Amino acid sequence: MMNAQALGTSKSDDFKPQNSKSFETFEGIEIDQMYREHILDHYRNPRNKGKLQGLHFHDKNPLCGDEIDIYALVQDGTLRNISFEGNGCAVSQASASILTEYVKGKKADEITSMGREEMEELLGITVSVMRVKCMMLALVALKKLLRGVTNGHA
Repeated sequence: MMNAQALGTSKSDDFKPQNSKSFETFEGIEIDQMYREHILDHYRNPRNKGKLQGLHFHDKNPLCGDEIDIYALVQDGTLRNISFEGNGCAVSQASASILTEYVKGKKADEITSMGREEMEELLGITVSVMRVKCMMLALVALKKLLRGVTNGHA
């Protein structure tokens, strides 16, 4: 099992379950541990990772060095397919994986209206202030890509 530092965090309180209560579930596993395992699974086994023919947008977090490339196929205002490549902490890369699973088939305007709250719901955790940009990197890049499409720049 990875420790908090391996997750790209310096404090164990960087990951808190929604409503910040830690309570036991089946077999004595704490809720926050289940969310951490979910994030680590997406980090270790990312979904939709790789290049895709279509639109492309690169973005990075200059504060920590996380980078993301978003590839998308948009038809009639709907995201038909999406993939990503990137380097960075577990939070940024797992967020990209989880996001790509969620947004496939959604309308561009629905995606561009997403924010921090929706990303925290997808991850199942509330991230610390230090990790917000990591969590939001893929969504911010995708929104920039989609805004370019809707503005006729892609």
